[in-house]
Amino acid sequence: MTKPYRVLLYYKYVPIENAEQFRDEHLKFCKELGLKGRILIADEGINGTLSGPVEKTDAYIEALTSDERFKDTEFKIDEADGHAFKKMHVRYRPELVNSGVLKEINPNVTTGKHLSPEEFYEAMKMDDVVIIDARNDYEYDIGHFRGAIRPDIQTFRELPEWIKKNREKFEGKKILTYCTGGIRCEKFSGFLKEEGFEDVNQLHGGIINYSKNPKTQGQLYDGKCYVFDERISVPINQVEDKVVGKCYYCGKPEDRYVNCANPECNLQHVACPECEEEHMRSCSDECREHPRNRYKAAMQQQEA
Repeated sequence: MTKPYRVLLYYKYVPIENAEQFRDEHLKFCKELGLKGRILIADEGINGTLSGPVEKTDAYIEALTSDERFKDTEFKIDEADGHAFKKMHVRYRPELVNSGVLKEINPNVTTGKHLSPEEFYEAMKMDDVVIIDARNDYEYDIGHFRGAIRPDIQTFRELPEWIKKNREKFEGKKILTYCTGGIRCEKFSGFLKEEGFEDVNQLHGGIINYSKNPKTQGQLYDGKCYVFDERISVPINQVEDKVVGKCYYCGKPEDRYVNCANPECNLQHVACPECEEEHMRSCSDECREHPRNRYKAAMQQQEA
């Protein structure tokens, strides 16, 4: 049965003149449609995730792709029971992804070879291949492609320096890179090419696109995929459901993220339901005893 709402994930690297004016117009349009989500506008393009009723998301896709600049934009679409966001934000940023030294790379000029989900699936099974996860450590920890390398980074802008420090691991190898929807790999794979790596490949459309391919069915991906909306994570592998995350407190297999109840900490961490209750969703003793602990306040309100 088709669900009444959809979540759209998309990006397009294309020059946008008067990007800040376009931001204002786009926000007005999205609000008029009743959409919710987070869209970034930059001089170099657009990057968005939004949710809404099926007919409204159809109207958005039609309107965006009727603009010559965005006519071939690819949308990753998930069905949903309701909105995946609380509000609608359209913001201007200097770049679509905060990438540090990668800022000057133009993916329309320099980028790795795009592999379809089927090609990526076959390439992962080859010898002498390295798979680099281009996401942050907390994204990797609840799900990743089997055998993928986990970069020791907390932000995407740290990735280039990490590559330089670990260069010997990738020399002479066939490199496969991937991220959630593909946007980070556009610049990351271009960086690898500029660093002198020759056989650089990226998963076209990212993990989300891979999960929807009827031939791969998400195989060789273990765990769930972290997403930046109210859902927090989504299933990928349609053949086997393997939990790779571990509870922050007890270490047992778990893949649900929660935020620390201390609003001044807000650390996102994996927690099983039992430990969440026992530790009051607090990542430390200090956070548990914090006077503004949200979990404790909610419990007191229920008891009142």
